Amino acid sequence: MSPSLRSSSPAPPPPDPGGADPGWEPRDPTLAAPRAAARPRASLPRRLLRAAAWLTLLGALLLGGAFVAGYLLVDIPAANAAAVAQSNLYLYRDGTVLARDGEVNRENVRLDRIPLSVRQAVLAAEDRDFHTSRAVDPKAMVRAAWNTLNGKGRQSGSTITQQYVKNYYLGQEQTLTRKAKEFFIAIKLEREKTKDEILQGYLNTSYFGRNAYGVQAAAHAYYGKDVERLGPAEGAYLAALLKAPSAYDVTTHPENRPAVLARWGYVLDGMVGEGWLTPGERAALRFPDPQTARPATGLSGQRGYLVQAVEEYLTGRGIVDEKTLAGGGFRIVTTIDPARQAALVRAVEDRVTHRLDPAAHPTDRYVRAGAAAVEPATGRVVALYGGVDYTEQYVNNATRRDYQVGSTFKPFVLTAAVQSGARTQYGEPITPYTLYDGTDRRPVEGWPGAPYDPANEDGESYGEIPVGTATDLSVNAVYAQMAVDVGPARVRRTAVALGLPPTTPDLTASPSIALGPATASVLDMAQAYATLAAHGRRGDHTLVAAVSRDGDPLPLPSAEPRQAVGREAADTTTAVLRSVVESGTGTAALDAGRPAAGKTGTAEDDKAAWFAGYTPELATVVALMGQDPETGAHEPLYGALGLPRVNGGGPPAEIWARFTREALADTPVRDFDLRLMPGAELPEVPPVPDGPEGEEDEGWDGTGEAGPGPAKTRRPAR
Repeated sequence: MSPSLRSSSPAPPPPDPGGADPGWEPRDPTLAAPRAAARPRASLPRRLLRAAAWLTLLGALLLGGAFVAGYLLVDIPAANAAAVAQSNLYLYRDGTVLARDGEVNRENVRLDRIPLSVRQAVLAAEDRDFHTSRAVDPKAMVRAAWNTLNGKGRQSGSTITQQYVKNYYLGQEQTLTRKAKEFFIAIKLEREKTKDEILQGYLNTSYFGRNAYGVQAAAHAYYGKDVERLGPAEGAYLAALLKAPSAYDVTTHPENRPAVLARWGYVLDGMVGEGWLTPGERAALRFPDPQTARPATGLSGQRGYLVQAVEEYLTGRGIVDEKTLAGGGFRIVTTIDPARQAALVRAVEDRVTHRLDPAAHPTDRYVRAGAAAVEPATGRVVALYGGVDYTEQYVNNATRRDYQVGSTFKPFVLTAAVQSGARTQYGEPITPYTLYDGTDRRPVEGWPGAPYDPANEDGESYGEIPVGTATDLSVNAVYAQMAVDVGPARVRRTAVALGLPPTTPDLTASPSIALGPATASVLDMAQAYATLAAHGRRGDHTLVAAVSRDGDPLPLPSAEPRQAVGREAADTTTAVLRSVVESGTGTAALDAGRPAAGKTGTAEDDKAAWFAGYTPELATVVALMGQDPETGAHEPLYGALGLPRVNGGGPPAEIWARFTREALADTPVRDFDLRLMPGAELPEVPPVPDGPEGEEDEGWDGTGEAGPGPAKTRRPAR
């Protein structure tokens, strides 16, 4: 066939030898090959999961590398310096020596000398899985690191091994570097020492308070015997101390007894849970009260009380850890003025101590005195009286919080009323001239809770009486009603703003708050009254001017004052309290020879008598307390010092007057510069000298929030 006659179509494929149909259409060779279909792209969630997986793998590699590097680089060091602790040096504000605390009390003992029940109590308190768990708890480490970074303070979750490493090899500082070292040293230590060796080391290095390092020293400090003679109840108490040694010492802080009993019970319950005690044995145990502490003789007189108060200030505000402070080596300059400190001691001795005669007046054996003086302008504590002698009466009467403050609380109610512009049940603004019903046992009105009808002192009724006069005479019926009119919660907030700790026992928002069932300390009350003296500006009290270790200063909390309550609220209260001194229950304070404001107070059953007062330069609170020296029980002061009753206007006000007169002897007499709420002028008080009016305090608008004006009432002649 001619080529021109051939078809241009491609020749058909050769026939399949088997004659079978291939089942597919042959591809036209003149067409381009088809492109492969594109693979579907992964979804966003899948890509994120893939990235997260890679990051997790990378993080694991980095973490593993860091672990290997840390393990290789961190060696077990020699014992830290605290293992051979030094003394602390305490100085007065002028640089003269106040005290030097004693050497650390430590005696190492073998583990087999420590009763099994004592060891088990410590494990129940600190690390119940010690014998079966590893040396470190990674979850607790992460939690501790997170809290450190977020400034939430320490929340212990460390194992006993880690705590031993911290006690013996490192220190108490809360840093990530120290935690990392603790982690690796603990791991290495577990490879080199047995569990029993680690537990023995922990029990011999732990701090139990009372300057006692180790369980043997603690056994003597708290129970006066060797560790071998401790029983389960005593061991549980020592184990409870490990959490907060000073706070859980019930002889030093009797007000913390409920918390101590709860912690003690927690330890015993843990022993039952682990099978180390039977429920019956647990139920038969009673709390073993420790013996009274026997402080070093170098801390006799007032020195021990001052050192104790300073240590509580440093540790309570997180300036230095309690265990680190106990390790020693600190130079601490206090705010205590030696001349004023001596004046306060002389005043107490003159008006109380030298007059005690237990043979003639059996109640005299119960008398305890406490006092504190604070500069309103600076918040510095310049003098403090804790008791007759630290080596004889260990509890610090200036800082203890277990006696009712009585009517010294009433000024806080008045301050709250003026600050908030409160009104009576009949809509009248509360001023010093507002009339109230002072009838004895008058039920309060407007309170939704249980009926309350407080008694006046000696059951006396006064009828209609102005607030100012009711303050002079400390009329309970008036102030309970006023607390309801102001609002008990507002009264509580005002007391806290002035300076009472929010954790003050029995500071409860109810009508009775006005009568002072709260058990604030003498120092707490001095802080609050100093705020009133400073026109409502509060500079938190301080006992420490400077602290350093090995020449390195430690930072102290800011002492910058702030407006806690309005100036008119504080100054109006001051004007009323001047009347208390001029013509009320506090006239003994006139012997100070200076313009003064103050308030008397008596605890329930006359178990304590208070005088809280101030001049423009100095706020001082004095209290006499009744306590059985043998049992520690609170006792009434009837018949003490040969008096039928001991009232705040008696010896406490007399101590205040003598101390204030001597402490300010070289200071020019200065009157109060008061800015009162409208209509609050008190004619009985000598007028303030003429002079330029001060500038408004920053943060206060000067209105006093007193409402449209005072009620149209009169103040009867007295």
